[in-house]
Amino acid sequence: MSTPVTDSTLDPLAPSPHPRHPLWVWWKRLSPARQDRFATLGPLLSVLLFLAAIITAFWYLRNEEFDREQESVKRDTEIAQQQIRLRLIENQEQLVRMAREIATRAIDLEDFMGQAVSFARERPEVVSLSWLGADQGVKARHLSPNHPGDLVRWPEPPVAGGSAPAPRSEPAWAFAAARDLRQPVYSRPYESHGSLMVFQVDVPLLDRSAFAGTLVAEYSIESLLRYFVPAEVTRRHAISLVDSDERVLASSVSREPASTMRRGAFVQDVALAPSGNGLVVRGQGWRTSIGLIGNTLFWMVVALSALTVWMLLGTWRHVRRRSQMQSALVSETNFRRAMENSMLTGMRAMDIEGRISYVNPAFCAMTGFVEGELIGRLPPFPHWPPDRMEENNRLLQQELQGRSPAGGIEVKVMRKDGTLFDSRMYVSPLIDAKGHQTGWMTSMTNITEAKRIRDQLSASHERFTTVLEGLEAAVSVLSVAQGELLFANRSYRLWFGADSRGHALLAGSDIDLAALREADDSVDSFGGLPAQELTEATGDAREVFIEPLQKWFDVRARYLQWTDGRLAQMLIATDITERRHAEEQASRQAEKAQVTSRLVTMGEMASSVAHELNQPLTAITNYCNGMVSRVRADAIEKADLIAALEKTARQAQRAGQIIHRIRAFVKRSEPQRQAAKARDIVEAAVDLAGIELRRRNVHIRTYVAQRLPELRVDPILIEQVLLNLLKNAAEAIDNAHLPQARRHIELRVVPRHKAEEGGVIEFSVTDNGPGVKDEVMARLYEAFFSTKPDGLGIGLSLCRSIIESHRGRIRAENLYNGMSVSGCRFAFTLPVELPATATESPSTSLIESA
Repeated sequence: MSTPVTDSTLDPLAPSPHPRHPLWVWWKRLSPARQDRFATLGPLLSVLLFLAAIITAFWYLRNEEFDREQESVKRDTEIAQQQIRLRLIENQEQLVRMAREIATRAIDLEDFMGQAVSFARERPEVVSLSWLGADQGVKARHLSPNHPGDLVRWPEPPVAGGSAPAPRSEPAWAFAAARDLRQPVYSRPYESHGSLMVFQVDVPLLDRSAFAGTLVAEYSIESLLRYFVPAEVTRRHAISLVDSDERVLASSVSREPASTMRRGAFVQDVALAPSGNGLVVRGQGWRTSIGLIGNTLFWMVVALSALTVWMLLGTWRHVRRRSQMQSALVSETNFRRAMENSMLTGMRAMDIEGRISYVNPAFCAMTGFVEGELIGRLPPFPHWPPDRMEENNRLLQQELQGRSPAGGIEVKVMRKDGTLFDSRMYVSPLIDAKGHQTGWMTSMTNITEAKRIRDQLSASHERFTTVLEGLEAAVSVLSVAQGELLFANRSYRLWFGADSRGHALLAGSDIDLAALREADDSVDSFGGLPAQELTEATGDAREVFIEPLQKWFDVRARYLQWTDGRLAQMLIATDITERRHAEEQASRQAEKAQVTSRLVTMGEMASSVAHELNQPLTAITNYCNGMVSRVRADAIEKADLIAALEKTARQAQRAGQIIHRIRAFVKRSEPQRQAAKARDIVEAAVDLAGIELRRRNVHIRTYVAQRLPELRVDPILIEQVLLNLLKNAAEAIDNAHLPQARRHIELRVVPRHKAEEGGVIEFSVTDNGPGVKDEVMARLYEAFFSTKPDGLGIGLSLCRSIIESHRGRIRAENLYNGMSVSGCRFAFTLPVELPATATESPSTSLIESA
């Protein structure tokens, strides 16, 4: 017989003892037909993923290829510019030396010609070297033999006082600029005799601040590109020199005369320093690999197409099998699962005539009869007591007529062994899948045990109340709906009396008692909330200060159902006033230890600080003595006096900055969390540590990643940690007597994302010292433990406290080269909110100091 299901476990709207995901609940509420329709969305999703994969793969490979080629062009262009720049700087230094000798009359025309010949012979890029007077007259000129076919020889320079040839526009401009600026000036490119593209550098000749002419060197642009750009660079990419008008002056690839090169797909322009005359080194590259993306895309299409077909076949097979089983399992599963899972309540099904059609194991266990002795029986039933036949028959007729009370019927039931027990029976109509009533469903509960348990609970409650009265913590229970104090132990009454105001003070803003009293008692303000989830939730702990009592309490709150079913809130408040006082005292001691550590650090660096201050003070003394002597002798000009005073002021400012930095570091102040930049903290710490590092002859290299987010820290405390780690690294290197090549420290600041910490900024200090021994590593952060003979043992312990107070972590590890220790690395992290794509930036800032 097909019968309806009343078990709440099959009803999707019934409350579940275990919370389920909302998506799962929504799926179970759908009919099988609708579930099948939604299941067909799988192939559509596969196609969308297929298209997304194609687009993503094409975009990724294309961008990766472009970025790699662009980086190669940029690197080769910078190499070419660096080679030409170094050559120009070297030549400029030689020209400045020659100009100084000419201006001081250390050489004459004959010596100049000899030096010019040697200068041009060693430098194939130099076309000519000329000595011009103040009136731009040519005193001497040497034409390089390296350009005989490209240069029309000029006539021999006239003797001194002769007329100079009419100046050309670019050389004349360079001559005038060198005369006005009194420093080397590079001209813009121009076309020399023989269609040779050249530019000049004019070095002024200064005779006691008086302009005496210029020393002019003329460069061949083609030779600069030919001789000083590495061959491996020109084999990879096209390198050319371009002027400000985008005209190609020289190129490593052949081109038609008076034509411009076809612009490549990857172009990198770098200004040619130190000339600053509009010349640009341009590197160009072209795409060469196109088939890779096409082949990869083809195989991705094949693989994803096969995956789509496989998913479609699997989905269709699943739908077919499910439709075959669904009709056979629905009726049986809905009926049997509801009956078999009700193990604590006895279930009995009867048809319209009152014949028993089903009993579950719990009903058989209650009565002692087996299933075969009950199914198919008509009244009177074997579990009816003989002396209550008429009463049970009347109740059965009332049940069959559908007039059973909703609150259930309390009856006596006889077991098979003749013993009786009290039970409560609930009756409901049995409806099949088509909506027709086929009988009645009776549920029976043994209330004999419930009565016994109720008596035991009463005694247990009395014992529990006795225990609560003896607790030193205040325990109170407040009705959520009425704001009534339901229970308060002795400690609560001692501190707050028998009023609910003390509960409200401890609960804070959880319950508004005034609003509760104004509300109607018949209305539950928490109506509709899941009471079971509230009562099962664990209590949260918080610390509350009660001003009238001048006490701190650790308050734990949770919701529970009171004996009458009302929702109540229980608070357990423990007096923690003494503990709070102890924590405040420990905090003050830690602050004093931080200041002491900074003072100890400055004490250890006292000699280095004195030496650092001695340099600017000595310079100030020398400047002052020099000015006094020259003023007394009336041998100083106003400009020289102003320059000396400015230098003296700069030295005094330098000494003041050193003292200000040390004072700010050792000054006692309350820890203040504020927005700070990692770069500023590193620069301040390196500035202070530089004194100690220079004394120990140790170099430091600092890498700080670009675009780091701001930190919310105390900058002075973080500077203290960095300074301690840098000082320890320098001492380890110095005590190990390492050679100069290994006397360096590396400080890195980079973003990280770790599973246990999330987004952090990592500071690491790496040295090449002897490392940390294993037995020392275990006690590294132990207070008052030190490996130094005069150490206090508070440095690393304090560093760890500072970092952990900022919710960070600090760690140390030895670095190995094979089996031997090659150094040590200390690193600590500070939490910060990083972008989803934040990684270690390849573009970093490099600071190197001794």
